[in-house]
This record gives sequence, C-alpha cells and structure tokens, in this order.
Amino acid sequence: MLSRSAQGLYWMGRYLERAELLCHLLQFQVEALVDRPARDIYFGWSRIYGSMDREPPHGSLEFGEDNYILADSYTLTDDLTFDLSNPDSIWSCFSQGRENARQMRHCISNGMWTRLNLAYLRMRQISILDIWQTSPESFFQETAAEIHTFIGVAVSTMYRDDGWNFMQLGRNIERSQVWAALLLTQISADPMNDGADWATLLRLCHAFEAHNRRYGGEVLPENALDLLVTDPSLPASIGRSLDGIAEQIARIGTGPIPRQGEAIRRLAGRLASLVRYEWPDRDDRDELLEQINRGCRDLHFHITSAYFEYPV
Repeated sequence: MLSRSAQGLYWMGRYLERAELLCHLLQFQVEALVDRPARDIYFGWSRIYGSMDREPPHGSLEFGEDNYILADSYTLTDDLTFDLSNPDSIWSCFSQGRENARQMRHCISNGMWTRLNLAYLRMRQISILDIWQTSPESFFQETAAEIHTFIGVAVSTMYRDDGWNFMQLGRNIERSQVWAALLLTQISADPMNDGADWATLLRLCHAFEAHNRRYGGEVLPENALDLLVTDPSLPASIGRSLDGIAEQIARIGTGPIPRQGEAIRRLAGRLASLVRYEWPDRDDRDELLEQINRGCRDLHFHITSAYFEYPV
C-alpha cells in the first residue's frame, strides 16, 4: 500500500490508543478527588505526568510530610483533556486521530468513519467547565467507550490488508510504550509499595478480576507487576502487545528496503523475548521495563524509516 496511507493508519491507531488510556487514567483520578487522601491524589497526578514525561502547567508537583502542596486538579484535568498546546491531551489525540482517519477514508470502513466523526463532533462542543460542573468521570468513561466502539466496528468491518496491520501495529506499539512508562513511574515513585495504587492499575488494565482469580484478594506489587507485564491472556499486557507487534510486522513483510525490514523483525523478536524468557529470572525488572520502553521508541523510528519515509 502507499506509504502515506500506511503512515496515516499507523498514527490513527497510536493517537486513539493514547487517548483511550488517558481517559481511563483521568477517570480514576477524578474519582479519587472525592474521598481519597491528599497523598493518593498527589501520587495519581505524579504518575500520569511522569508516564507522559511532561511537566504540569505550573511547574513540578511537590509533596511534603507535614503539608501538602497540590496543584489545582481543575487546571491539571484541563491540561490533559482539552489543551491543544499539549500534544498528548485527549482532545489533541482525538483530533489528530480523526484527521488521519479523514485522510485515509479510502482505507477504512464507512462505519469506522461515522463512529469516530460523531465522537469528534460531540467533544468539539464540550469544555472543561461543562464536564466539571456535572460529572467529569462520566465524560472520560463515555469517551473511552466511544473509542472502544470504534475499535469494535473496525474489528467487524475493516478489510484485513496491510492497512489493518499498520493500524494494529500503531496501537500495540503505543500500548507497550505507555504501559512500560507507566509501570516505571509506579515503581520509582511509590517507595511505600501501596497495594491500592497497584489495584488502580489492575482496574485500569481490566485485570483486577484476573488477579483475584490467580493470586487472591490481597494485591501485592510483585504479583500485579507480573500479571500486567507477562500474562498472554490479558488484552492490554505488555507481553501480549509485543507479541502482536512481532505478528503484524511478519504479516506486513520487509517493505521496500529488505535489510531494514529484517532489522525491524529482529528487534521486535528481541523485545518479545525479554518478557517471554528473561522476565521471570531477573530481579532488575525496572531495567527490563526501561529496555522495553527504549526498544519501542527505537522500533517506531525504524518503522518510520523503513515503511513511511524511505529514500526513493
């Protein structure tokens, strides 16, 4: 397929996957504002901004033992939801994903375009003041549900050619990279190893019930981490996403420059093997997560060079 079409579908998958994850993060965060202690609220915002490698609008967040200096949650929510100057905000990602879909309408089904465009038109009429006066968590839940509906329509209606593979490739790379960054932030910023914070991540990944079936009701950080990284049956686990990357690259093939395509295939295989073969035997799991994070970034640049912006 044309490199321009492949690039548009790849980025559409990445943008919508990023928006969906941020919707879930903000839904849990604004729910915590009601009855959670200040320490949990502070940690929630730090975890979000740390995983995005972004500074809050008014500088770094600070936390002290005797007093709490918390940034305005209203301002932080606006920055992460509607601020167009933030390229990772929900609105920015949604707008970019919709724009890529508009340009690639010949590669997607009519149902996909209809669902995405209706969600875009709804969001365009909403501001932070509108959702804050009623129920902000409902807005994030509804927006994530609209993305789920779009993906469901894509699964049911999209033709299984290279366009499908590039869209899934973008989604899996985004999911692997963001979850690796999120877990690294959780490990480094939570010296108390609070089970409640890990339970939030399990719910975010729709893995809480699976954890209870395997480990029981008590959430221990090491068990939660193993589940979120290695479980092949968990749709959002890092291991499953990395396996998906290797599978989609194998289906796409080497591309116009076979040597670069083979290098991408080998890199994807090495990343998947880190989880499949090295994870259970290594104690420095934060280092493995950092390798996965760096590997996903390298993979993105190699994919761009090999499939989208190769020399003619």
